Amino acid sequence: MIARPGPGTIVTCALIVATILLGTYGRDIAKELDMRWLVKFPSAWIIPFKTYISGAMKWLVEEAAIGPLSFTDITRGIAWLIEQPYRFVLSLLGDGFTLGRGDDARTLLPPVSWIVVTAAVMALGHYCRDWLLAALVGACFAYLAIFGQWDSAMVTLASVLIAVPIGAGGGLLVGIWAYRHPLGERILSPVLDLMQTIPIFAYLVPILFMFGFGPVSALVATIIYATPPMVRVTILALKSVDPELVDFGRMAGTTKRQLMWRILVPSASHSLMVGVNQVIMLTLNMVIIASMIGAGGLGFDVLAALRRLDIGAGFEAGIAIVVLAIAVDRLSQAFAERMGQIHPPQTDQSWAARHKRTVIVLILLAATWIFGRFSPFILDYPEAQTLTTGVFWNDVVKYLNVNFFDMFEAIKVFFLTYFMLPIKRTLLGIPWLWTIAMLVLLGWRAGGWRLALLCGGLSGLIAITGLWSKAMVTVYLCGASVILATIIGVPLGVLAALNRRAGVAINLLIDTLQTLPSFVYLIPVVMLFRVGDFTAMIAIVLYALAPAVRYAAHGIRNVSGDLIEAGIVSGCTPRQLLRLVRLPLALPEILLGINQTIMLALSMLVITALVGTRDLGQEVYIALTKADTGRGLVAGLAIAFIAIIADRLVNASARGARIRFGLES
Repeated sequence: MIARPGPGTIVTCALIVATILLGTYGRDIAKELDMRWLVKFPSAWIIPFKTYISGAMKWLVEEAAIGPLSFTDITRGIAWLIEQPYRFVLSLLGDGFTLGRGDDARTLLPPVSWIVVTAAVMALGHYCRDWLLAALVGACFAYLAIFGQWDSAMVTLASVLIAVPIGAGGGLLVGIWAYRHPLGERILSPVLDLMQTIPIFAYLVPILFMFGFGPVSALVATIIYATPPMVRVTILALKSVDPELVDFGRMAGTTKRQLMWRILVPSASHSLMVGVNQVIMLTLNMVIIASMIGAGGLGFDVLAALRRLDIGAGFEAGIAIVVLAIAVDRLSQAFAERMGQIHPPQTDQSWAARHKRTVIVLILLAATWIFGRFSPFILDYPEAQTLTTGVFWNDVVKYLNVNFFDMFEAIKVFFLTYFMLPIKRTLLGIPWLWTIAMLVLLGWRAGGWRLALLCGGLSGLIAITGLWSKAMVTVYLCGASVILATIIGVPLGVLAALNRRAGVAINLLIDTLQTLPSFVYLIPVVMLFRVGDFTAMIAIVLYALAPAVRYAAHGIRNVSGDLIEAGIVSGCTPRQLLRLVRLPLALPEILLGINQTIMLALSMLVITALVGTRDLGQEVYIALTKADTGRGLVAGLAIAFIAIIADRLVNASARGARIRFGLES
């Protein structure tokens, strides 16, 4: 007996067909009926939010004051407070301590030697775990010296050492406040959503206005970008503390402050370190973007290489960021594990005996400062002894361009003609009113009237800002990239889950893609395919592929063994088992992976504006180059609204799938 589709399925299919037909013929129909306003949002209805925001920012910077202090005085004070520890750490690691300025400057102490820094991170690795971790982090820092990336890496590390404590500490305090005040948490949640979905490029313009161009502005932008995960992790970690411990603390007569800092925070310390780890990784992910407003270091090297289309230099600096990220990530994870363990105090030994590693590093530091005056090699790795892979990477790209140019061009033309342009024409041809109505209907079917109102309200706001066409181009680029990433990523995830050997290779590939900085993807893709939408799509797919693979693999692995056994007993072949049991039950996880892929694709769109796209990302980038606060923030908010709509719809669909399969009540 053949199952007949239900009424809901028939209506959905009819709406999809109607949408495609409207996208194809909508412009012609509107033109014939003299109703062009259906396709293009009327300019008379546009509200000039960008003008209002730019005016408000100008007033804030030039006229706003709190008593005798102007707003500029306050921002300069904040900048000064951040700059002092940054200058100290930068002097310690990179520039050295000097007295005087210009030609009269005299070096009091040179920067810490590359030998001492490497020894210090090895000592920390051994303290946190074992000699294996010490060897790994030592090799990472030695790589930075041997491949000539040491000076830039120390500038980046100085930024990390300042941004991470401020971001983690600020996120912890805000998270504690939200935990204590449920209303505050509800207010904070949408703010965090916006902070995590608005492209960081949009933050850079107002930060430039308030703090000027330089490393301090870059640090402020980095802190804003990296703090939200710490706030969320803090709230979740404190809520997950065993209620019996909290009751015990109250029975013991602790005050609210004592309960928080002596029971809740120590009990949640292991989970809190996960948040710290996220802050570290986001800080390192931010180094290239921050270089656009004055940050130096490895990020500036990658950006300069991209502008010169120097693939060798860009790859070397990008790999150096990856190496630094691996070392810092492994150290932070090991430190988190150590914090969760109980170590008996050693009170019967002297301080030096209890801190052997610290003593060795201090002795080594003093020795290098003394003997470094006679042997420069001790302080700085000799430039003549450095290695480079830049020539190799340049030769590889040159060889590919010379021998496979026609093939690359054929691939590009095929995808543009038969995949990308049809999607673009369809989306740009759909009447804006129909699109909003469809989003409202999807929201109502997936999550009820609240989600319907959210989808309708946010999409309506995009329309009245006058950015509807650019928003549709953004949806087209993001949609095409997500479709391709899903088509590639889900089968790879299934293969990784079902084949252990293939899983090792696929995980290695995905780890590599996740740790490479986003800008690094643009360099080889531009060299092979030139600029344009196809180049942007390939870069986005590479950057956003990882969640599709990981969530699909996780979903397949988590299918109940009892259900697999039942399928085998019923006589299912491996292919039927995959199609009828594994994939349907893994669908909620696959949808969540697609959701994360959409978020990464949208965050990458602003960066791909550098290769010639014509979407909201380019609008944000142009606003940055022109220091137009209103234009940048409005375009950034439009991207955030698209991200929020997609996130809520996909999450609601995933929850519906879990309910249908009995995985959630």
